[in-house]
Amino acid sequence: MENPLSSSAPFKILGMSGSLRKASLNSAALRTAVSLAPPNVTIEIADISDLPLYNEDLRVNNGFPSSVERLIAKTIAADAVLFAVPEYNYSISAPLKNAIDWISRGPTKPMAGKPYAMIGVSGGILGTSRAQMQMRQMMISLDAMPINNPQVYIG
Repeated sequence: MENPLSSSAPFKILGMSGSLRKASLNSAALRTAVSLAPPNVTIEIADISDLPLYNEDLRVNNGFPSSVERLIAKTIAADAVLFAVPEYNYSISAPLKNAIDWISRGPTKPMAGKPYAMIGVSGGILGTSRAQMQMRQMMISLDAMPINNPQVYIG
């Protein structure tokens, strides 16, 4: 199978940072990925800061909030997803878990069969290895397809 990143066909990646901090190193890593992408690859960084906390009552009674509809539509339109996974207390961040919970409730399965990769920055020598392992476990339930290597842990 040909690597889509090395072909000339357009390839669209949705980037998603699990950190809401303006000076986030994980968000900076995503911006760096944007600047290093091959000419045929576009990386759009999704804003998850305006997602409400997942609440099934909210979805059932009012439908999907517009911010969630936008995120689901961008996920569906992407050829792949690149997650910047911060590690908070040996786990993934609440904003990233919240975004995944909303995506998983989409009218279709937006991540089903979709390739995803992860990067992560932390102050420790293990990077975000523990949080990325938890992400892999969660993504199984979304039927997403992991890109297993390279594993990117930035300490």
